[in-house]
Amino acid sequence: MSKKRKKYSPIDLGKLKTRSIRKRRNLVDVGMFGKPAVGDSFAGFEKSLPHVLAAHSLRQVAQGIARAHRKGKTIALAFGAHVIKCGCTPIIIDMMQRGLITSISGNGACAIHDFEVALIGATSEDVGSGLKTGKFGTSRETAEAMAEAANLADQEGWGLGRALGELIRERRCKFAKHSLFAAAAKHEIPATVHVAMGTDVVHMHPNIPADKLGAATMLDFRLLCSVVSDLQSGVWLNVGSAVIMPEVFLKALTVARNLGHEIDDFLSVNMDMLQHYRPSQNVLSRPGGVSCAITGHHEIMLPLLRMMVLQKLGKG
Repeated sequence: MSKKRKKYSPIDLGKLKTRSIRKRRNLVDVGMFGKPAVGDSFAGFEKSLPHVLAAHSLRQVAQGIARAHRKGKTIALAFGAHVIKCGCTPIIIDMMQRGLITSISGNGACAIHDFEVALIGATSEDVGSGLKTGKFGTSRETAEAMAEAANLADQEGWGLGRALGELIRERRCKFAKHSLFAAAAKHEIPATVHVAMGTDVVHMHPNIPADKLGAATMLDFRLLCSVVSDLQSGVWLNVGSAVIMPEVFLKALTVARNLGHEIDDFLSVNMDMLQHYRPSQNVLSRPGGVSCAITGHHEIMLPLLRMMVLQKLGKG
């Protein structure tokens, strides 16, 4: 036998307790509003931004990088391949040269696109058309270079990132000035490549020495663990990597803490066109410290961030 259903009547709102708007806590006030920029200086533009939400976060990240730079602390950049493909390498290289980025780390695709840009000044093949004909990912020069980098890493005891950078410099590639890994090698900045077997086009080629490639990328993981061990009071920037680099960071951070390194005061940042699950957890939530999420296109946000940092350092 079913229970009798309860009947509801419209509630009497006449008994609602009210309060003055002046006595409540407000999260936004006119002092935080934006102001129309005057003149054409970047300082004027920055001052025009509201002090709320993403504008506040961007200022916080720029201030964090500037503070870490002044103190000589680690400012580590982890990135995805799209950052290269949308034309941001000159921005990053400039920040590396200025000491605003002290290490770079990317996945296998980053290494591939970086080399192709250095070699011919272009990258990002048309996947759709190539896939239909079975030609996607079959570029000879790219696979040969990655194989050579893996062999060089084995010979010299280097990680894959260092080997690739030195290879590009040794070959004097026509567009080497646009290579992140060549710039890192030139300025002796740690550069690591984190390969996930089967994810990169070069893994289809028979000349890839898988054992040496794996050993080189494993050495790079250990190098990154050293970088992360020095992250106290520094900054970890994850830009455009939705899976691999957030996972690598979590493991490197675990190793560093397991070995006794104190890492509880640092700024972790995720910059991407969309906010994904792994970066939100592995970069922003789980590691501790202060975290910021900035959503936007890399080709806009990275140049903007660079200028804001320079402004805060008095170099804008």
